[in-house]
Amino acid sequence: MQNVIRIQCPVELLLELHTTAEAFSELLKTYVAFALFNEGKISSGMAAQWLNMPRMTFLLNAMERGVELLDDSEDDPMPEFETQEEF
Repeated sequence: MQNVIRIQCPVELLLELHTTAEAFSELLKTYVAFALFNEGKISSGMAAQWLNMPRMTFLLNAMERGVELLDDSEDDPMPEFETQEEF
């Protein structure tokens, strides 16, 4: 099941960005997916699924955007990659 969220957007904003409402909607969805992943609120798998792309593509794009994928803190969501010595 999918939900649709509607937001108001002034036409001037779309004109300034030289885009359509549909393209702006996709842009917002992409920004939100990366932001939520970066904040640890959703997994890379969930974000990738939402953006309809393979997880590895999402992770590569996240790295290009400067998202830190591995955290050295105790609450690291990916503990299996804590140290390279384990490989």
